[in-house]
Amino acid sequence: MKNIIKDFKISPLRDTNFVHPLKFTYTINGKQKNWEAVKSFDSVAVLLYEEEKEAFLLVKQFRAPVYYNDNSKLFTYELCAGIVDKDLSLVEIVKEEILEECGYEVPIESIEKITSFYTNVGVSGSVQTLYFAKINDKMKRTTGGGIHDEEIETMFLEIKNYEDFIYDENKAKTPGLMFAFLWFMQKKRYKENN
Repeated sequence: MKNIIKDFKISPLRDTNFVHPLKFTYTINGKQKNWEAVKSFDSVAVLLYEEEKEAFLLVKQFRAPVYYNDNSKLFTYELCAGIVDKDLSLVEIVKEEILEECGYEVPIESIEKITSFYTNVGVSGSVQTLYFAKINDKMKRTTGGGIHDEEIETMFLEIKNYEDFIYDENKAKTPGLMFAFLWFMQKKRYKENN
């Protein structure tokens, strides 16, 4: 990733594709309230674990809102993920995103649902459904990197380094990624060692 950002500008939103600004007015406990929010798509994300490398496969990409808030963060570390904008089941979208972003073709029956949760509760309140899958070299089909104009890089994080990674504030990352690591250590690692 080149990490060169030029001509970063801010302008009002009009004719939006993915988020739609809204203003809510309502009464709660007898008090009139206002709230600004955006309507956005739900999403899926998947924790990918490469058994032979004993490592998680993560994606790195530039995120303009993160850069806007802290221009020292030229990219974020994330789970492989995508928005729910197709007429497919959630697990089919996950399978598609793994191939597009990371280059692995994982059978649907090998993709395990972990749970769903709400993200950006003060802004959009959209739902993300989290999955888990094991990957290996036999599943590798392409270099990944995303589709259209996406600029996605992949990286392996050895499992032994997961805790230092979680607490390294120099790396921009999502809560879903950190939760997925902890889920893996509690559920998968515990089962393997007992």
